[in-house]
Amino acid sequence: MHQDVFFPNVCTMIPAPYNEREKQQSAMKILYGIQTTGNGHVSRSREVIACLKTMGHEVHVLFSGKDSRRFADLEVFHPNKSMDGLTFRTKKGRLQVFSTLLSLKLFSFYRDVARLDAAGYDLIITDFEPLTARLARRFHIPSIGIGHQYAFYYDIPMTVRCHPYLWIVKRFAFCDAPIGLHWHHFNCPILPPIVPEGLEKAPKTTMEKILVYLPFEDPEGVKGLLSDFDTHRFYIYGMPGMDAAEDVQNLCFRPFSRTGFLKDLSECGGVLSNAGFELISEALHIGKKILVKPLKGQMEQESNALALVNLKLGEAMASLDRRCIRKWLDAPQPPAMGYPRTAQIIARWIHEGGKIELRQLAEEAWRRTAGIEYPSVFG
Repeated sequence: MHQDVFFPNVCTMIPAPYNEREKQQSAMKILYGIQTTGNGHVSRSREVIACLKTMGHEVHVLFSGKDSRRFADLEVFHPNKSMDGLTFRTKKGRLQVFSTLLSLKLFSFYRDVARLDAAGYDLIITDFEPLTARLARRFHIPSIGIGHQYAFYYDIPMTVRCHPYLWIVKRFAFCDAPIGLHWHHFNCPILPPIVPEGLEKAPKTTMEKILVYLPFEDPEGVKGLLSDFDTHRFYIYGMPGMDAAEDVQNLCFRPFSRTGFLKDLSECGGVLSNAGFELISEALHIGKKILVKPLKGQMEQESNALALVNLKLGEAMASLDRRCIRKWLDAPQPPAMGYPRTAQIIARWIHEGGKIELRQLAEEAWRRTAGIEYPSVFG
C-alpha cells in the first residue's frame, strides 16, 4: 500500500510565522480544486478554505463536475471558476458505467488542462478534482490531496481489493501528499472526517423526524416506500426539480439549503441515505443512527457501507428494503463520535509547511476524537 508521504518542497517554501509581518510574508497563493459530484467535496473544502483564508493565504477555487456553477456565489469560495471536468452517470441507484464512459468529454477535459494557467501559484490542493491535479504536474507545483478517496491508498475495509476503482483512484486526482479521511484510522495515517464548525446535536431530538438523502435512487420508488411509514416524518433532500419546500402527508420535500440541511440533521432521530462519506461523517459526529443504501456498482460507496457495518457505527441494505427500514426506525441512537476540527488541523499543517509526517498529524487528530482510541506507535 501507499507509504506515508509529505511534501518537503513546501516545507522549505513556507516557514512557520511568528508574528504578523512574517505571516504576511509567508502567505501563499493557493489553487483549490473541488469536484462537485455530490455535496461532500464542497462541504469539507468549505471548511479547509475558510481556515486557510483566516491564516492569511490567498485561495482561488476551481470547481469541476455536475452542477458546479450553483456553488459559485458562496462567498467563502471567491474568487472561483467553474469547469465541466469529469463526472459519472447513475440510474435508479446504480452506477451506469457504459453511459459514464460515453459522456466523458476527454478532448474538452485535456483542452482545459492545456489552456488553464496555474503559473504563480505556490501550492495546489485538490479534493479529488482531476483538472487541478494535472495542472500541478504540468506547472511543477507542490500538490496536496484532501478527501475520503485518498484513504483507499491504505489498508482499509474494501468490498474488492483488485478492482478498477482502485486503479482509477490513484490516477484520477494524483498529488504529492495524499491526506485520506475516514471514520476510523485502521492503524494507518488516516485523519478523521472534516465536519462543519458548530455542528451540534439539537438539545431535543425528534426521533420521529428522519433525514433522507437518496439522490441516486428512483424518486417515485422513494416516495412510495417512505409514505407507508406514517409514524415518522421524512425530510427529503436531493429530489430532482425541487425548488421550494413542499409537504405531502408524512413526506417533507426540501430544496438544496446547507443551513436547512444541517438544522434538520441536528434535530432528526436518524439519517437514511446513500453511502457517501460526508453526510455519514456529520451524522456520526453528533450521534445519529444511520441506515445506508450504497450506490450499486460504485466501489467507494459499497466499501463505505462495509466499513460502517464492520465498525458497528450504522446499518446497510443492498436495496430499498421495507423490512430493514422498519427495524432500523425502532433502533436507538448511538453515542456521538465527536470528531475534532480536522480542517483546522490540516490547514495549520499546511500553514506551517508540513513539518511533521502524516502519521504524527493523524495521531494528533485522533487523540482529540471522543469516540476512538488511537495507537501512539504504528506497526
